[in-house]
Amino acid sequence: MRMLETTTQTAPKHLAAWIFCALFLGLAAVVPLQAQEDTEAIPELSGMWDGSPRSRPINGPNMPWTSENFPVLNERGLAFREVFDEAISPKYDCVPSTPPALVYDPYMMEVVQWPDRVLLRYEKDDQLRTVWLDGREPTPQDYSLQGVSVGHYKDGALHVTTTHFTFDVTGFDDYNGIPSSQLKKITERYWREGEELKVTLTVEDELFLREPVSFTTQWKPAPEGYQLQAYECDAEIARYPVKFLVPKYR
Repeated sequence: MRMLETTTQTAPKHLAAWIFCALFLGLAAVVPLQAQEDTEAIPELSGMWDGSPRSRPINGPNMPWTSENFPVLNERGLAFREVFDEAISPKYDCVPSTPPALVYDPYMMEVVQWPDRVLLRYEKDDQLRTVWLDGREPTPQDYSLQGVSVGHYKDGALHVTTTHFTFDVTGFDDYNGIPSSQLKKITERYWREGEELKVTLTVEDELFLREPVSFTTQWKPAPEGYQLQAYECDAEIARYPVKFLVPKYR
């Protein structure tokens, strides 16, 4: 009788243990699956990428801006472009390029993916962009030449939004005399197609553009073992070509 009581008393404990084990094993089976699904949603973008002329462009034979997608400027943008003098371009003073020019110029780029950020290192002007994946919100103190980039993964692609740029007299690109303002907003979508890394980039700037403008370009894998080269800019040498420019103002 005492043995029966003991068995009856311990049965609920054994039952509880079995239930706990079943739940634990079930959870263990679900967690790796969920982790696998999360991993599959993150594209493999890391590596050294070749943006030289052998890899691009897609939109046109020379530049990403063609007659079909060239920006439509508002009156303010047209006025700035009309008075622009190539001699005052910041590139002749070793001032780095910003997106979109930084993205489509024909140089190498390295991508490094971390859990909380993605690093985009450009051989052009030796620039580093950090894409934050932690959901942070830029503050009024965060305005800078390259702005603040925040992103997330969705549908097998990296989606990036960059705001908080400072005014740049050639902030749209280095060649067309189109500026960009503190309202410039860059959105990018990076994804893989086979061995190629592709991006669609859209520029918005209501101070100078009538409507958003976009282009798509690509990189191919860089030669094995390639390392980014130092981009050294001597201000005196950088300004040398200005001597041969036809001055717009005398």
